[in-house]
Amino acid sequence: MKNQKKALRSEIKFLKQGYSKEDLDGYSKEIMKLLCYEPSMAQAETVLLYYSLPDEVDTHSFVKYWSKFKKIILPVVVGDDLELRVYSGEQDLKQGSYGIWEPCGTLFTDYKEIDLVIVPGVAFDDSGNRIGRGKGYYDKLLPKIEAYKMGICFPFQYLVDRIIPTEETDIQMDKVLTLTHYPEEII
Repeated sequence: MKNQKKALRSEIKFLKQGYSKEDLDGYSKEIMKLLCYEPSMAQAETVLLYYSLPDEVDTHSFVKYWSKFKKIILPVVVGDDLELRVYSGEQDLKQGSYGIWEPCGTLFTDYKEIDLVIVPGVAFDDSGNRIGRGKGYYDKLLPKIEAYKMGICFPFQYLVDRIIPTEETDIQMDKVLTLTHYPEEII
């Protein structure tokens, strides 16, 4: 199974190289626009998001904007785990593990308060299975959170008619949001 996951990560990395930064930025804007119209986003008061790396769906503007209206929680890598902190503004971000900008805000431990979790991934399938970067951070965190879980990804990261190999510790998404799910007229 490890070899299958490694091969899939390599495949997605290769596919991603076929897209320019402008392409990925355009996809990101459209995906985040679609997220604004999701009922789970509209109803949520507390949202666990992620502050994206350059090769992920860009969440920076989304986090900044929605923090004015909702409590936004971001993960911080601490050893082998993710710790959650309240996002209080770009001024309180510092570069942490793996080059990820992480909040220095208040520690957040009330997982029951989270209404929606937005999860990054290397790839997703139409059953909601996800493959991450291989460190298992989200696989350890997500079982503690009962909230609706939504993966977001670029279209080439969404595997149609293919199943991601999963292990018992892999957490399935309730929904995966990408551009392939919507007619072009909406975008």
